[in-house]
Amino acid sequence: MRRDYRLDELLEADLAADWHTQFAGWLADAVAARLPEPNAMVLATATADGRSSVRTVLLKEFDERGFTFYTNYRSRKAGELDATGYASLLFPWHAIQRQVIVTGRAARTSRAETEAYFAERPRGSQLGAWASPQSQPIEGRAPLEQAWADYDARFSGDVPAPPHWGGYRVEPQTVEFWQGRSSRLHDRLRYRTTRPGSQKWIVERLAP
Repeated sequence: MRRDYRLDELLEADLAADWHTQFAGWLADAVAARLPEPNAMVLATATADGRSSVRTVLLKEFDERGFTFYTNYRSRKAGELDATGYASLLFPWHAIQRQVIVTGRAARTSRAETEAYFAERPRGSQLGAWASPQSQPIEGRAPLEQAWADYDARFSGDVPAPPHWGGYRVEPQTVEFWQGRSSRLHDRLRYRTTRPGSQKWIVERLAP
């Protein structure tokens, strides 16, 4: 199965001055193209001894500090993020022949940020965060649905954020913008920090 990529190009002159402005533009393009779940990103983590795992999560916020998502702190991903402090992200926008690949440090967001975001979630999703022992084996779906119903009865008003639930922010050390090109001569332009925590970025072209 082969497909030649001819939709667009990405040249150094096209890039924004910083990665987050460039990302905002590409995300807007993905939304305008009506891609399903344009904020879906593949999150790769690893254990302290190097065993990797991967899953799709949803980007909820981004700014010059990094990319933020939310999860159960007892989940597999959370355990691996807490153990190593690093993550990789991939935005697979295949329909517009683009990808964004991020590597960087990962750390929990503040409790205030978690509670502010949690308050915006639909009630059903809020209850799901209480009901699901994420990544743990369960005996069928019925106990999960019963737990959801129990929490629905328990929280007749506002649902508080569970203490074991919250956000992570991936602070980029590299952000690569990948544009498919003909004959597999893709454009790959990467922003790279000069040192961890620095806001000085080098832009470099990578061979496809």
